[in-house]
Amino acid sequence: MKLLIFSDSHGNVANMEDVVRLERPDHILHLGDLVRDAQALQEKFSDIPIAFVPGNCDGRRPDLPEERIFTLEGCKLLMTHGHIYQVKMGAWAAIRAARAAGAGLLCFGHTHEPLCEFQQGMWVVNPGSIGSLARPTYAVAILDEGGAVCYISEF
Repeated sequence: MKLLIFSDSHGNVANMEDVVRLERPDHILHLGDLVRDAQALQEKFSDIPIAFVPGNCDGRRPDLPEERIFTLEGCKLLMTHGHIYQVKMGAWAAIRAARAAGAGLLCFGHTHEPLCEFQQGMWVVNPGSIGSLARPTYAVAILDEGGAVCYISEF
């Protein structure tokens, strides 16, 4: 399964649409900032499942969980925008939460800085910002039989 991971689109739905057409994913994650962008993408590509969480720029959204934990292709993942774990100060709290949940893949955004590392049996992925004017980035995860391989791409 090909998983496309976006964060921090900040109104730039066009970049996401172009990447979806280019990558042809089986599933999409949007890690916040802005939820309405994820919803617009969902309307445009209704045949592709999209999971999303709100970010710090989405205001209080009691109707949406600030993180989601679920399993795709046997790989358990934790997705969050990251602000609730203060990831701008470091990803340690988010990593600790993902490990406690038994995740093999942690996906967070908020910093606008791409990161893709395999740390002690778990992928730690921040796709950067697809809404960036200077250097839009996103992440791809290939999930297969409980494992994952991840990478960052520049658009």
